[in-house]
Order: sequence, then C-alpha cells, then structure tokens
Amino acid sequence: MAKRGNRVQVILECTEHKNSGQPGTSRYITTKNKKNTPDRMEIKKFNPILKKMTVHKEIK
Repeated sequence: MAKRGNRVQVILECTEHKNSGQPGTSRYITTKNKKNTPDRMEIKKFNPILKKMTVHKEIK
C-alpha cells in the first residue's frame, strides 16, 4: 500500500470580508506540506466581492 504523504488540503477564508458585514464569503482551497508549515497559513489573495487584495487565513 502507498504511504500517506505530508500534503494536506486547507481552506483559506477572507478575514476582512467576515468583519465587513456583507453577505457571502471568499474562500480558496490549496495544499500545504504540514511538515514544513505546521502552523496556520496566512496569505494575501484577491477577494472578488470586495474587489481588492485581502488577508486569507486557514480555517479548520
């Protein structure tokens, strides 16, 4: 049987949009190597609802 890898799928959610009170959410799905990045990811991504670059944090 194959070994399970260190790559896991993570969901990134916009922090500014959550605080703005507007309906909907901006989420991205990506992968990370849990051995190299054990803590939660924080990346600037484009939010199409707010139409600007915002900070997206890992959830779950």
